[in-house]
Amino acid sequence: MANLERNNKILLDLMRQPWNNTCADCGAPEPDWASYTLCVFLCVNCSGMHRNLPSISKVKSIRLDHWQDSLVEAMSQRGNLAAKATYEKCVPAFIYRPEQRDSAIKWIRAKYERREFIGEKGYFQQSYDTIEATLWKKGKNNRHFLKRIFLLSHKDFTLRYFTKQNSRVPKTVISMKELNAVFQPEKIGHAHGLQISYLQEVRTRNIFVYHENGQVIVSFFNAIRATRLAYLQKKHPTLRQSELVPQLTRHCLKEGYMEKTGPTQWEPFKKRWFTLCALNRKLLYYKSPLDATELGAVFIGTESHGYLVLEGSRRHSRGGRWHCAITLHSPEREFVFMCEQELEQQEWLEAFGKVIGQPMTPEDYANFAVLRLKRRTCFIRK
Repeated sequence: MANLERNNKILLDLMRQPWNNTCADCGAPEPDWASYTLCVFLCVNCSGMHRNLPSISKVKSIRLDHWQDSLVEAMSQRGNLAAKATYEKCVPAFIYRPEQRDSAIKWIRAKYERREFIGEKGYFQQSYDTIEATLWKKGKNNRHFLKRIFLLSHKDFTLRYFTKQNSRVPKTVISMKELNAVFQPEKIGHAHGLQISYLQEVRTRNIFVYHENGQVIVSFFNAIRATRLAYLQKKHPTLRQSELVPQLTRHCLKEGYMEKTGPTQWEPFKKRWFTLCALNRKLLYYKSPLDATELGAVFIGTESHGYLVLEGSRRHSRGGRWHCAITLHSPEREFVFMCEQELEQQEWLEAFGKVIGQPMTPEDYANFAVLRLKRRTCFIRK
């Protein structure tokens, strides 16, 4: 018992050291699990993924499991810093590193199972001039997924897709200028589901794809990021790579269902799927999560520009099914939304507050001008 308590105390002290106090794979704080074969400290979510790699990684709880002296000694000799020096020795800038909210399974397999970043197998040395992938794509107006050929070009910074095997004319040509790709397994209903979004005129167009082979979809995703990085480097030659990498993948700050009413606030409430992105300061809404095109868009500026978010509604709107209200003030009008639960209401209030609280960039002002020109700051009545 004395050895058990002593070893657990040593492990807790090791975990609290600055180089070990976040998960080695996703960065979550205070990891209380560890892989004793890889000698890394892990959060509970990533430890579960490591269990799927039993030939490579074996995990124990720092607080609950029995640790032999030899395992504790190994953890003290290595830890997260030493593991990163080995398994993340040669990670290209465009490779996406998962954050706490992400599923890290693809990153974990690439790092430990395929050892792609140790600099010995020549991964990522291939040219990204042209990448072709056959993916399952959701139809624009239905839920059927059909095989489509996607062609990614590094030369002209485009992504094309074709509906027929031997077709020379693409169905769509997408510029890297506004393209965004993000994994959405839960939304798409597939473990390897990827959402690709881009601007079509002034509206956001979504493409939902997947591939049965996780390595194929990850390689395609990384190729998109590599091509977009090259585009941004050409567009902004004076910016450092570290300033461009955060722009490669734009995660939404918050998404989910709310009810909305119209401009007079006496229109009936309608249930819609909302997506809020901090990077472009847009609130988009759709009829359902897998819609190809948004029904409406609202630009969200700063408080000094007349934007404010409040809990509740000060006017007597016609009641919807939900009763946790949010009021968003803009210079043009007042928007009223209803959430089903208080927790959702608070999360949306916090998300709106983050966007309103961040300064506007020159690009934000340009986006705002475009939306005003197209009268897109007000919701379309749908």
